[in-house]
This record gives sequence, structure tokens and C-alpha cells, in this order.
Amino acid sequence: MPASAAASQTSTRLPAEAASIVEAYQRASKADATVRAYRGDAAAFEAWCARYGFRPLPASPEAVAGFLVAEAEVGRAASTIGRRCAAIRYAHKLAKMPDPTDDEAVRATMKGIRRKVGTAPDQKAAATADVLAAMLAHVPQTLAGKRDRALLALGFAGAFRRSELVALDVSDLREDPEGLRVLVRRSKVDQEGAGFEKAIPHGRFIRPVALLRDWLDAAGITEGPVFRPVSRSGRVRMTMRDTNPARLTTQAVADIVKRYATAAGLDASTFGAHSLRAGYITTAAERGADLARIMDQSGHRDTRTVVGYIRRANAFKGHSGSGFL
Repeated sequence: MPASAAASQTSTRLPAEAASIVEAYQRASKADATVRAYRGDAAAFEAWCARYGFRPLPASPEAVAGFLVAEAEVGRAASTIGRRCAAIRYAHKLAKMPDPTDDEAVRATMKGIRRKVGTAPDQKAAATADVLAAMLAHVPQTLAGKRDRALLALGFAGAFRRSELVALDVSDLREDPEGLRVLVRRSKVDQEGAGFEKAIPHGRFIRPVALLRDWLDAAGITEGPVFRPVSRSGRVRMTMRDTNPARLTTQAVADIVKRYATAAGLDASTFGAHSLRAGYITTAAERGADLARIMDQSGHRDTRTVVGYIRRANAFKGHSGSGFL
């Protein structure tokens, strides 16, 4: 058979099994939380397309623009709409189809949405050291309470993202004479999984290391997930098959923060899991901590984000009008 004929009969498509493996690695290029969000975004777009008779894949620029406007009209935040647009872009990229979001009409639509809806982030209240102390004062002396106390204290002390907190295993903890070294194996800014370490001092006031040890000892946890669900009967929950320990969810972290914000007499609607991280950065800024040292703990790569916290924390310090207003 001539070489040209053989080449024409050679498939350019991967076998199904190989293709599924490649797709799995492509999806792994995004954080788990991003993949979950994209799935929800894709489902919302597919439902809208089905309702109005559009094809979701490949989608036309007109369909995408119409969907984004519909999302804005029902009150979605600009950041959410931007993520929905990114999800549509990503789906077309994986499918090797033309990207409808690159069309000028879609870009103009997104620009108009950002101007009309606004892009100011919905900032959660910062659980500063004083606020955290008030929350901790209302945590009960139960097994679940010991877990909550450890989670709140460690989340604050390490300026952890909630996804980092729930991903912690006992093997990620290493005791040190000065406190505790915590290995963050993967984070929002470290999707390759290189990992980085956070130092948690023993402390004299919040005492995060002691509270964490209290929880682990009380729950009898020596390996596996650090933070786990606790049943109403006061037992650490296992998975459905009762062979592996269950891991606390990111939503549970937010619920715990809100619960004790309410207990402390605060408006729970303004608090969330991010409040612990924001609280550490804000408190450190108020105490005059160096920007680079704050970023070492928080894991931020963009100074602008941290500078925003510092500016809010020091809004009234050395105010230009303090001498004459």
C-alpha cells in the first residue's frame, strides 16, 4: 500500500481509553473548586440554551452574549458572570471548537456588564484577633467544639484558605520547638502541587497549636484528615463504607464561622470562611507587620490584594484630616 494511502487511513483520533486519560489530565489543570464551579456554570448555560432554543456546543457568540445579559438581569455578580464566560470558553477549548467568547460582541457585552453591575468584590468581614477571641469564647467543651476551636484558631493563625484547611492531613503537620510547621500541598496559587510551608507559633493568647493538639488527642486522630465531621452523638464520622475517615467540607468551614459569629452577637451574613484569612491579614497590618512577612503567611503572590487589606486596616491612622476635622 502506498505511504500516502496508509496515511489517509490512519486515524487522527485517540482510542477512547487514552482520550479519557488525556481529558482527566486536562481537567486536572484546574483546581477542584474551579472544576466544580465550571460544571455548575456549564449546566446553567445548557439550561438557558435549551429554554431558548440555542445550541450550547458549539455555541454562537449571540447565544453567549444573550446568556450573560440574562445572568446580569437576574442579579448575578459581575465576577460570577465572568466565571460563567470563562467556563464556556474552557468547554470549547477542551472540545477543540472555535471560542465564541473571543468574539467582539461577547467582549463588549462583558465590558458593559462590568460597568453596569460593577466589579467591587463582596468582602466578608474580617475576623480580627479580637473578633476571633469573642467567637472562641462561645465554643462549647464538646468534641465538635474542640474541632471548631482548633479550626477557627488554625485557620486564623495560618491565614488559610478554606480549601487548604480541609485538605490538611496529619502527615502535613510537623512539630517544631517554636510551634508547628504546616505543609500546604496544593493551593489556589500552587496548582502544580509544589507545596509550601506555613509556620504557626505556639502563641500566648489564641494558642492555635495547643487547640489543634487538644482536638487531635480528644478525637484520637493520628493519621488522615485533620478536620472531620462529628455526629450529633459526638462521634467522628466515617465515609459511607465506614472504612475511611470523612473529611470536613469547605461549606462546613463557612458554616462554623457563621455559627460562632452569631453566638458572639455579630451579623453572620457578613462573615464567612474567608473571614479568618482576612482577619489575620488585617490584624497583622494593624500591628505594623511587614508586607513581605504577611504575604509569606497568607501565600499571596499579588501585593495589590494584601495592600488593599492594609489600606482598610490603616484607614484612620495618620489621616490627612485628623488635625483639622
